Formats: sequence, C-alpha cells, structure tokens
Amino acid sequence: MVIPPRTTRRRLWARSVLLATALTGALVMPQASAVPAPDSNAAGSASADAPRSAVDAAADRIHEAERATVTRGVVESNHAGFTGSGFVNYDNVSGSSVEWTVDATTAGSTTVALRFANGTSADRPMDLRVNGTLVASGKSFHPTGAWTNWSSTSVTASLRAGTNTIRATATTANGGPNVDHLTTGGQGPTPVATPVGINGQLRVCGTKLCNQYGNPVQLRGMSSHGTQWYPQCLTNGSLDALATDWNADVLRVSTYVQEGGYETDPRKFTDLAHRLIDQASSRGLYVIVDWHMLSPGDPHYNLSRARTFFTEIANRHKDKPNVLYEIANEPSGVSWSTIKSYAEQIIPVIRTIDSNAPVLVGTRAWSSFGVSEGADESEVVNNPVNAANIMYTFHFYAYSHRDEYLNTLSRAADRIPVFVTEFGTQNYAGEGANDFAMSQRYLDLMAAKKISWVNWNFSDDGRSGAVFNAGTCNAGGPWAGTSALKQAGVWIRDRIRTPDAFPTG
Repeated sequence: MVIPPRTTRRRLWARSVLLATALTGALVMPQASAVPAPDSNAAGSASADAPRSAVDAAADRIHEAERATVTRGVVESNHAGFTGSGFVNYDNVSGSSVEWTVDATTAGSTTVALRFANGTSADRPMDLRVNGTLVASGKSFHPTGAWTNWSSTSVTASLRAGTNTIRATATTANGGPNVDHLTTGGQGPTPVATPVGINGQLRVCGTKLCNQYGNPVQLRGMSSHGTQWYPQCLTNGSLDALATDWNADVLRVSTYVQEGGYETDPRKFTDLAHRLIDQASSRGLYVIVDWHMLSPGDPHYNLSRARTFFTEIANRHKDKPNVLYEIANEPSGVSWSTIKSYAEQIIPVIRTIDSNAPVLVGTRAWSSFGVSEGADESEVVNNPVNAANIMYTFHFYAYSHRDEYLNTLSRAADRIPVFVTEFGTQNYAGEGANDFAMSQRYLDLMAAKKISWVNWNFSDDGRSGAVFNAGTCNAGGPWAGTSALKQAGVWIRDRIRTPDAFPTG
C-alpha cells in the first residue's frame, strides 16, 4: 500500500526495476516531520450524539461520561486522548458511579461498551446495571499502563423501547477507572438495509465470496490510511458519510506493524482497531482487519506479534458476522512457500476462536501474485494454502500496473478466490496523475467476475491517491458530497455509490 511521507516502498511495474530495488533495498526516507501528528481527540466530533438515518437511535451512539449523572466523582480533562470535553474521575470509594440515559426506538439486545483508562497497577472492577438489573458483576477494568492510554470493555444487554438507564458503579475502595464515554451498538441488531443486514455472514464458495444465501457478491469500499498517521480521518462523521453518502459496503482498517505502528504500542493500536471495527459494524459495513506488514517483507518477522494481535481481535469480534481477517498485507522479497508457511500458522490461531470469518492471504511481491518479482499466479494455483474459507489478495495501481497485471488478475480469479484489498488510480506510490481509463478496465473486469475491491485510501494525505483534500480531516470535514474530495475521490465515490446487486433469492 502507499506509505505517507516516510519510507516509500517502490512498487514498480517494470520487473527489472523491481528486482533491482529488492536487491539494493532502495528506499526513500523522508523527514519525520512530514508525518502529520495524530489528533488525540479524533474519535470525538461535535455531532457524536446526533442520530443517523440508517442506524437505530441506540446503535453505536456515543454517550459522554461528562454529560451523564455522576455520583462521587468529578469531570476532568487533564489526561489526553479523551473524546468530547472530558472524562469522569471516580472518587476512590466503593459506590462511586456514572449513570447514562439512553434512548432506543425499539427493544432488543445490544453491546454496551465503556471506554476507560486505568493508570494504576490494580484492577478497578465495577458493577454494570441496565434499568436497575445487574448485567455484569465485578466487571474488570484492567490497568492500561497510563491515564492517557484508553481501552474499552463491553457487555451484551437488552434495552427496552424508549428511555433506559445504564449505571457503572465501583465495587472496591479504589473506586472506578477514569471513564470517557459509553457506546451502545456493535453487536446489536444490524439495520436490514445495510450490506451486512442484507448479506449476513460471508463465506467462500468455489472461487467467489458468497452471502448467507449462497449467492456470489461483490463488496466495494475504502481502506483507511495507516491508523498511526490518520486517525483524525476516521470519525463518526466520516464513517457516517462512507456508509450513507458513499454507500460503501466495506471498510479496511489498516494497522501498520512497523513504520511507527503496532510494534511501538500494541495496546494503543489494538484498541484503535477495536473501536473502528465496532464503529463500522454499527453502520452495517463489513470490516477487513488488515495486518499491514510492509517492511520487512517476510511475514515471519512479525509472526509472534500477529498471533497476539489476531488472538485478541478474534476473541473480541468473533460473534460479528462482518469481519474478515487480512493476515499479511504485502509480502515481498520472499518465496510463496514462505508466505504459505506463515499463513498456515496464523490461520489456525483465528480459526480456533472464529470459525466462520473469511481469511485473506497476501501473495508474493506486494500482493501481485508474484508478477512484480517475475512470477505469476501459477505458484499459488498449484500450491494453495492448506485451509478452507480463504481468499488470496491482489493489489494494483492502474497508472503503473498495466495489461500484464490485469491479465494475471483475470486468470487467477478463474482458478482461485481473489479479493483486491488495495488499489489506486495512480502510480505504484499512490501519487501522480490518475489513469481512470485503465482503472475502469480493472473495475469492469472485477464487476464481471464478482471480485470484491477496496480503494486506497480514505484520508487527506498529500498524495493524489488520498480521497480528501489536505486539511479536511483536521477541520472535521465536510465529509459528505464532493466539495472536499480530490479528483480521485470524486471518481471512486461515484463508482462505490452505484447500486449493489446483492442477490437474496
């Protein structure tokens, strides 16, 4: 995928240049100052509590703790990373509490999640009650390492139609943690008019991705940029626009492993992935959990980290019907057998916990089926991963990747299940001029063969491949419509917005 002003991986379509790059390790290392600073309050927005037309009033609503009823606690804002205007610091006594009032238009089961920080070394358990009924006794609120490290925990509860109360009460003399907000939604009823509401749990059937009715479907959507650089582009407002203005089917959440990502703070980036999965889920979108290994190109380098990450992700989201796991973004400089070995070690980790979700396996040479390193799809076709319900990923950038790549995708899709989890209309670095004519040839092929696709990327990076104009995310939009979009953004939004043909018969 494309890398913002930092290490720029050379995804050239000329084989000789690619091979030379791989051998020399030629990388451009721009100044670190070019990387935009993350917005610590990116999760919040002025419209966080406003209802959305496509989602039930009780689904994925953020209810700030500072607006709730606080008993024996104070509202503070002295620790960074909170949403809204602050958080509640519980008094260090048993019985201190926060109580929210939550409205629901219909009765039903939903996920109740609390975002919290616990900078001590001791657990700070709390009882959770919904409408006076105890739904979780002594619920753990574990240490997060610092008061600026925010985590979340959730329970499933039933809400009644109309007004509900949700109370979190400290059960020990230590009091509760600092509580930022409560959300309702996530695992609750999915709106039926959404992609997930229509298609349900997906599975691989033959060479296609099929819905709950056994019919082939094509998903179309957007990939986030690296969440270590552009979390401010992933807000309630922007995700609302993606779901209801763009009419997208899928969001790819790109958790970089290196480049200032997961390895620097596993807790932070795992929690961020959790939040984005929940937010996309509440909007009825499918979610690709992208383990964005890029450099080094051998996925085995991050094998232990991948086990830890996917174990937690699968345990948290195993009951959701909309999660797909992309276990290795763009392997490079290693053989297909090496990638296959990695996949056959990670897939069982996920399958032990989540037996239903499709798993997406990266292919050789930056997920080009080996074309960018002089091979082709035959190495995968003749030696597939020993696992069921999997698909193989293919990435292309239309200005650079011409007929050789297009023909490879066409041949591969006739033999094995393929998901294009990343593409752009520009050159291999996601920059420069757009080649919409070549891009349309790819889209026409993918439509004809029901190949799902995700475009890179849903951010305001300075490159032409980022859909928003520079400064849009820090300004908080506008998200809907085309006024804030670059040329590529206007083009790809128009193609995502065309009606889906999801067969339900």
